[in-house]
Amino acid sequence: MTSTTPAQSSGKTPAQQPGRWLALAVLALAVLLVAVDATVLGLATPFLSEDLQPTGTQLLWIGDVYSFVIAGLLVSMGSLGDRVGRKRLLLSGAVAFGAVSVLNAYATSPEMMIAARALLGVAGATLMPSTLALIRNIFHDPQERSLAIGIWGAMASAGAAVGPVVGGFLLENFWWGSVFLINLPVMAVLVLVGVKLLPESRDPSPGPWDLPSVALSITGIIAVVYAVKEGATNGLSATTALIAAVGVGALVWFVRRQLTLDSPLLNMRLFHHRGFSAAVLADLLTVLGLSGMVFFLSQFLQLVQERSPLEAGLAELPAAIGAVTAGLLAGQAARRFSVRSVVAGGLAAIGVALAGIVWLNAGTPYPVLGALLLVVGVGAGLSFTVTADVILSGVPKEQAGAASAVSETAYELGAALGIALLGTIVTGVYRGFAVPAGVPAEQAAEAHESLGGAVEAAGALPADSGAALLASAQDAFVDGLRIASGVGAVVLLATACAAWFLLRGQRLEEGYGG
Repeated sequence: MTSTTPAQSSGKTPAQQPGRWLALAVLALAVLLVAVDATVLGLATPFLSEDLQPTGTQLLWIGDVYSFVIAGLLVSMGSLGDRVGRKRLLLSGAVAFGAVSVLNAYATSPEMMIAARALLGVAGATLMPSTLALIRNIFHDPQERSLAIGIWGAMASAGAAVGPVVGGFLLENFWWGSVFLINLPVMAVLVLVGVKLLPESRDPSPGPWDLPSVALSITGIIAVVYAVKEGATNGLSATTALIAAVGVGALVWFVRRQLTLDSPLLNMRLFHHRGFSAAVLADLLTVLGLSGMVFFLSQFLQLVQERSPLEAGLAELPAAIGAVTAGLLAGQAARRFSVRSVVAGGLAAIGVALAGIVWLNAGTPYPVLGALLLVVGVGAGLSFTVTADVILSGVPKEQAGAASAVSETAYELGAALGIALLGTIVTGVYRGFAVPAGVPAEQAAEAHESLGGAVEAAGALPADSGAALLASAQDAFVDGLRIASGVGAVVLLATACAAWFLLRGQRLEEGYGG
């Protein structure tokens, strides 16, 4: 059972279709769109905090509600793409993504910003599983597919590099909402070119889209993530426990329902494959361990080391350069050595780099920080590219959307949990800083909400009091970042050990003539 593509209808093999690389370029634009949006938010956070004045909790919600929503919808959207057509879902999602970006740009309150980010998550959930699923159906040769996945991952990393640089330039010349408007030209090119170049593909016999399964998937994931976030932030309460129980119950029901359906939303039997399960678990734990550093690093560069937005964006480039380079070479390395050595080695490299950040302080010279970010990028490029290849190559083409959605769900769920748990560590340590004597209660309360609030409060005080308040707040923020990075290092090193054992014997497919 296979998907229908122009290549098949013309009688040509996929390897004979010269348009497949142009189609990949269009898919890479979609990845770029999502990656740029994710990275510019970190740079815009200090400006957004000053303008909208969110509380510390609201700021965390602005950062992670996108991941909450996208995690809850990815499985449903991946399955929907298998049914209605991945090209159709991708292009429709790109249009919606651009439109909602405008709403983000012109948000006038923290509540409106949170709602806009949630809607962006709905649109974003259509993009990532569609791109990977189309790659699985366009590139049938395993070595070409590995290279295509490497390019796909490299574009995500390039977006992580382009986003801060372009975002930094915009923030120095325009208001913070402009960083979201850069999505519009990318979206326009994606839609106009994708209509012509992308082949449509779908499962030819998908069965019905099971709406109860959709509801259970969304309810379960969002409820569990919300409960984890609330429990970490405010402590366990009866309400939080009830929400967690509802979420777990919905997910258990979802799994049981999938095992009884002739056309499940997600084929749970995919998890019987050890390599598939190990790759998904590695992705989730890796992103969880990285999230604290990724979300708070831009604030450290701008509000602690007092760099401009553009300087902060340029300072983060080594991570993207390392990820792009390693991602392009990851498939070849996994075939020459082994899947488990490349994935475990990449994860261990990230863990060691995160451990290095434990010694970070306001005066840390940039070459040290740049070297650590380069190691993080190389490790991420190796591990994420190979795990994506393992996940895609282990499923039939007609289930590529659902499998891609599992991969992306692990990524987004890890990001949401990471920001919730590690972000809570940073926020909790930060709020405990001692306010210098003589600071009025109003300014002290504003400073305790967020580091951006401390900068604003310090500016309203006499020079000596303001400097003392800001120094105390900066020290507390760095302490929180260091603790969160230490926890992340432990998670990554443990994940590297697990990957070494769970991926034992796993190999990537060889290509035609390979």
